[in-house]
Amino acid sequence: MSDDQKKIKILTISDHPLSPSGVGTQTRLILESLLKSGKYSVVSLGGAVRHENYQPQKVDEFQDDWIIYPVDGYGDQNRIRSAIMAHKPDMLWFMTDPRFYGFLWDMEDEVRSKLPMIYYHVWDNKPYPTFNKTFYDSTDVICTISKVTDDIVRNVAPDVECHYIPHIADPAIFRKLPEEEVKTFRGNSPFGDKFMVFWNSRNARRKMSGSLIYWFKEFLDEVGHDKACLLMHTDPKDGHGQDLEAIISELGLVNGEVMFSVKKSSAAELNLFYNAADVTCGISDAEGFGLSTFESLAAGTPIVVTMTGGLQEQVTNGKDWFGAGIEPASKAIIGSQQVPFIYEDRISKEGFLEALLKVYNATPAEREEMGAKGTEHIKENYNFDKTLKRWDKLLTDIHEKHGSWENRKIYKKWELEEV
Repeated sequence: MSDDQKKIKILTISDHPLSPSGVGTQTRLILESLLKSGKYSVVSLGGAVRHENYQPQKVDEFQDDWIIYPVDGYGDQNRIRSAIMAHKPDMLWFMTDPRFYGFLWDMEDEVRSKLPMIYYHVWDNKPYPTFNKTFYDSTDVICTISKVTDDIVRNVAPDVECHYIPHIADPAIFRKLPEEEVKTFRGNSPFGDKFMVFWNSRNARRKMSGSLIYWFKEFLDEVGHDKACLLMHTDPKDGHGQDLEAIISELGLVNGEVMFSVKKSSAAELNLFYNAADVTCGISDAEGFGLSTFESLAAGTPIVVTMTGGLQEQVTNGKDWFGAGIEPASKAIIGSQQVPFIYEDRISKEGFLEALLKVYNATPAEREEMGAKGTEHIKENYNFDKTLKRWDKLLTDIHEKHGSWENRKIYKKWELEEV
């Protein structure tokens, strides 16, 4: 048997691993680490983006050990069957919201008879989604991205193997930069020495981008329009969100009070924005984890966030605060045909202004301390190297415990029911 055949082969389904989305970024970080160990090879179905072509892509550093097949959405049953039969993977690892994987769970008996299914699970809020129980029970191992998600899985499907493995940020990229470098950058920027609020998210409904601008104007009305500015790294014309340029025109915020960063930026460029900011905001009404505020803390900049989903475990460790958290003013039950019920955590204008003013009125030294403690919180509870080692150990253990193909263990196609 060749060395290549001895490697644990993983079939993954997620956002395209080379895309800048949170799901794509986390997938890439995990897979790169596994591949560098020399123990794995990977076949990825990369979805959730518009593809220029659908030819298989080899990642330069890993060549035949990592091949990415572009797919629409997250693939379909025939695409999964084809990948499994062509590559004979030892396990299937998939990530993002369960709404996108109904087609996969519909064929779980077909997949799990050959190899285990490992789901890196994203869920934003309670009530406990009992309607997901069938999905959870149809999975060999569930890994959860936040404490909220972990509590949900353990209560909805207590018999399923579950592991809490939160997101990570590469400390070689997202880190505190030298003061002089940041000072020079700010000196050459439009925001100069103003109090700079940074927002790095997709312009989409749940992100509350329009509310942020309206409420920021009231913040400026209180502190002075020449004292602060808002930099939004987003597409102001995104079809999934509001026309943000129309909003700033309507509010008269056209003199640098609100600015947009619209070009695609490297991770290093984003880190410079985080370092230059005085605070980073994330006020989504639903947020599984919240990567932008997480990266901000890694860079030493405090955050203002809604106390929802994964955001609430970022801003405090239960003792210290690394910015300001905003308790929801209302928890409305919303839903759809796929998701019958889930809380939508809406904050109020008053709650937002109170939180932002708390950080604004802090001294530079106090903000520095908030950010520094936040960085230590990230290093201690979301350690980059330790988390990647956990993934390696977990997947190795799953391979040994569950097996695959002719060595498949544990899974039974049948169960006994009393009639």
